[in-house]
Amino acid sequence: MLKTAGLVLAGALVLGTGAAGWVFWHLNDNIQSVDIDSALGDDRPPRAVTTPSPSAGASASPLPTNSLNILVLGSDSRSGEENQELGGGSSAGARSDTAMVVHLDAGRTSATVVSIPRDTLVTRPSCPLSSGGSTAVAYRAMFNSAYSVGGPVCAVKTVESITDVRMDHYIEIDFSGFAKLVDALGGVTVTTDEDIDDESSHLTLEAGTHHLDGKTALALARTRHGIGDGSDLGRIGLQQKLVKALLEQISSTDLLTDPTRLYQVADAVTGSLTTDTGLDSLSELMSLGESLKGLSSQEVKTVMMPVVPAASDANRVVADEPEASELWESLR
Repeated sequence: MLKTAGLVLAGALVLGTGAAGWVFWHLNDNIQSVDIDSALGDDRPPRAVTTPSPSAGASASPLPTNSLNILVLGSDSRSGEENQELGGGSSAGARSDTAMVVHLDAGRTSATVVSIPRDTLVTRPSCPLSSGGSTAVAYRAMFNSAYSVGGPVCAVKTVESITDVRMDHYIEIDFSGFAKLVDALGGVTVTTDEDIDDESSHLTLEAGTHHLDGKTALALARTRHGIGDGSDLGRIGLQQKLVKALLEQISSTDLLTDPTRLYQVADAVTGSLTTDTGLDSLSELMSLGESLKGLSSQEVKTVMMPVVPAASDANRVVADEPEASELWESLR
């Protein structure tokens, strides 16, 4: 997704000068944002230390090198007819079904994607509300309740509270946008290790390699009851397969030679995004995407936050310590 954003301007130029201005404006206007920094203030973990890289001469601007941590959520927050048809929520509420902390190393040559099970019991901190006031601290609350009660701001604050890692950016993509992205890329190829039969996600797949369209790929990302023990942990494994498969599909698709497909991909991405204000323009997304051009799918490591079953509820999990803290420490 981030690499795709980095190709958008080049693609716009292929479409012609007159069209480029409209395309840029349209794609830029697609993006929604939340001012998370202002909402949370200074009571947060410190940012990663930025160290200057060597420059050719004293007058040259040193290139900053610092790692980045990005909270990526998959949700049904842009509720509407399309999301509801794909299994999303009603306009009365929204859920975060997927949560990943993406850690990009300082050189942008490797990445670690850490999935946080939505059924993890956490202490949810008090979060500021856009309407004024704040939520109450909640103990032994489900992790994904943070988004439900306080939106992106509370999701970020909760992740920072349990990890003590600063989230430099926030990216949220909705159900219908994910499906459109997969379709715009021509589908995605995924290999499943076991048969899947999940009535809830309406997905039936035999074990093996499948080329999936957007709707089926989304069903795979949401499947939990048809695999393993039916918990969120099995679904996380499928989601991580999809992340790798999407990276490989983007890398193998020459979007710059196909302006129509490039526009479809860019429109699908930006039309489904909610970001923090540091990434809420096409130029900023392009800059981040360009910085990742040297990152291959082979250098993306996918892991899950270590968890164990909760003593109070077999259907919930809690962080497995000290392993969980050691993982988060490696990302600071």
